[in-house]
Amino acid sequence: AARLWAFAIEGPGIAEKEPWPSPHGGKLVAGMGGYQRFDSLAVQADGRICVATLVNGGITVISPDGRHTEHHAMPDPMTTNICFGGPDMKTAFITLSWTGRLVAVDWPSPGLKLNQAG
Repeated sequence: AARLWAFAIEGPGIAEKEPWPSPHGGKLVAGMGGYQRFDSLAVQADGRICVATLVNGGITVISPDGRHTEHHAMPDPMTTNICFGGPDMKTAFITLSWTGRLVAVDWPSPGLKLNQAG
């Protein structure tokens, strides 16, 4: 099953862990039913998390509290990554691994720059 976990950040490279019964110290934000897997993710400016979703092929957008989700279908079951760019940060660059493509898609909300992108 696809699960999105959150960790509180104490400092560079240091994550605060949740106590038992968390299996590895993370707080479960969202879990999706059925057979699907989560891969890489990016964050929108409004805080929603966009996760590349394998098998059902697309981007799953999850609210920070995990209560609201939406799915943006892609023409490939193995959607593996997303990042944002363009002058207004409203272009989503998405990798489609089954077909070996990188696509640029107009996105409804601006995304945040990758941390290492400066």
